[in-house]
Amino acid sequence: MIGKIAAITLAGALTLSLAACSGKSDKESSGSGKPELKMLIQYGRFDPNEDYTAKAITRLTGYPVKYDMLPAEEADQKLNLLVANKEPYDLMKLSAPQFYNLASSGALEPLDDLIDKNGPNIKNAISDASWESAKLDGKIYGIPETGSGIAVSEELVVRQDWLDELGLKMPTNPDELYTVLKTIKEKKNVIPLTASKDAVSSLLGDIAAAFGVTTDWVDQNGTLVHQVETPQMKEYLTYMNKLYTEGLLDTELPLNTAAKMMEKFANGQAAMFKLAWYNAPSAINALTKADPNAKAALVPFLKDKSGKATVYAVTGTSWYAVVPKYAKHKEDAVKLLDAKLSPDIFKEMSIGQEGVHYEVKDGKYYPILPKFTDDLNNASNYMTGVDETKYPDYWQARVRKDPTLQSYFEQMQANSEGLVVTDPIALAPPIPQVAENKLNLLQFQLDEMLNFITGTEPLSDYDKFVAKWKEQGGADMTAGANEWYKSSKK
Repeated sequence: MIGKIAAITLAGALTLSLAACSGKSDKESSGSGKPELKMLIQYGRFDPNEDYTAKAITRLTGYPVKYDMLPAEEADQKLNLLVANKEPYDLMKLSAPQFYNLASSGALEPLDDLIDKNGPNIKNAISDASWESAKLDGKIYGIPETGSGIAVSEELVVRQDWLDELGLKMPTNPDELYTVLKTIKEKKNVIPLTASKDAVSSLLGDIAAAFGVTTDWVDQNGTLVHQVETPQMKEYLTYMNKLYTEGLLDTELPLNTAAKMMEKFANGQAAMFKLAWYNAPSAINALTKADPNAKAALVPFLKDKSGKATVYAVTGTSWYAVVPKYAKHKEDAVKLLDAKLSPDIFKEMSIGQEGVHYEVKDGKYYPILPKFTDDLNNASNYMTGVDETKYPDYWQARVRKDPTLQSYFEQMQANSEGLVVTDPIALAPPIPQVAENKLNLLQFQLDEMLNFITGTEPLSDYDKFVAKWKEQGGADMTAGANEWYKSSKK
């Protein structure tokens, strides 16, 4: 396997180095009379030119496409080098920071006129709100890819059999949760609530939401304030510190990996943890294998003091399909993007062929295994914008590969109905101050939250943390977020 991966990597590197001096003419012998287009995509551990979806795109659109991948490491540096050398790509699939970097430097073609002329399917597939994320100075520089729609990924799960044994009702707010955890500790002598230093949701999730800590940014009278600067964050950390101090929250939290957290729940050491629906088969199956009488249940999203529950869901533009300024086939590039978003082609790209890759039951799409996985496992790598109305339904075929997976996914969506909140800047174009500081500041925030929860640092030092957060880029990030937010309201 290692040799095969190395060979693929070497082949990709050779392709990149030779692309500029290829002797092929623009017209390929596909019989379509359409030029071969060259596209750069993100890294993946597969051969992008031999994949089922790559071949399906050519078959369905008539465009032969040659794919290269960015490397797994130092992808941004490689991208900048390729663009500086004007490597002959007609299309690229970029992350948000990559998109902003190239668009702001003048390396990308404005697409407004090309879309107006050649993009009726693109216009139908993508919402006005999503287009805003692809604009700089009012011009469109990419096709925004927003993913599979708004879906909640995680929720607290508890040993329902233990609640029944102890005569406990499912908790509905932080106070009731405290009582349940305290009773479990006293009566069962297990870890009431386990969590992981590796899982952001262990620190920012159901319980935090019950204190009003949900989105990164909060609108306060028209001005965005980051969650670290809200009094709700300090109130939440005070509660979590109480749980930790009383042994109701796993004292090994600073050491737990996500795998260790799930293992503790599965082997009966812990009563509750934050479960991601995509981990449900491994976690729940391991639990019932260890104890056939065990029963797990999701904890309804906790309500705040006013009796209202909220759930944060990640949304926004994940990727951008762009045309380099120097591309030879700009019009054909947009024609290909448009063809891929025509209803029939997009559906086949997403879930394959009916009767071969999927079937329809009760109006829902179900995968035919193993064909669905064998052929479409890498399909998302080739997406260049999605039909925002239809793709959420198509995509759910992927969660119906396993009954447990499907069950937990659908339960979480049902439990969160009407409760979801999204970030005020989720559909903003890449904001440079945010792009430059977000990841480093998030890690700093999580490290400090862990310190406050475990008591390594006293909560009396919270204001010092906020001051340092501002110094390390938080003030700049806040200024950039507000500059966009206020201009978007005009």
